[in-house]
Amino acid sequence: MDFTALPNENSKRFIAVLNKKIEVGKLMNALGHMSAGLAGGNNLSREMSFLQYEDKDDGKHPNISHFPFIVLKADNSNQIRTVRNEAIKRGLFFSDFTSTMTIGTSKEQVNNTKNSPELELEYYGICLFGETDVLREFTKKFSLFA
Repeated sequence: MDFTALPNENSKRFIAVLNKKIEVGKLMNALGHMSAGLAGGNNLSREMSFLQYEDKDDGKHPNISHFPFIVLKADNSNQIRTVRNEAIKRGLFFSDFTSTMTIGTSKEQVNNTKNSPELELEYYGICLFGETDVLREFTKKFSLFA
C-alpha cells in the first residue's frame, strides 16, 4: 500500500454524538445503524479512505477507515437535534437515529417516524463525516463518551 497517497489522517473524521440518557445496548444498536448508513448511504467511500489490513498469517481485515472515529456524548436529545440542524445548515452528510426507529418492523418504524413531528422525535444519536475543523466548530463542546 502506498501510504504517501493517503491524506493527512487528521484532516477528516467520523464523529458520533450519542444521547447519554439512552440505555447502552440501544445506543450500540443505533450506532451500528447510523455507521452503516453513513458509510453505505453515500458516494464518499473513496473519500472515507477505507484500508485493507492483513495480518502476518495472510488473514484479511477489510474496510477500516484511515480516519479517526470519535464518539462523543450529549446530555439529551435536544443537543443532538442542534447538531443535526447545524449539519443540515452546512450541507454535511450525516445519519441519525430516533426512538421511532426501534419498535416493530421497518415499515412500522418508517410510518412511526413519518407520523411524528420532528420536534417530538427523541434522538439516540447522530453520525457525521467531514473536515475535522468544520466538525469541531459545532461538536467541540461535547466530551468523549465513556
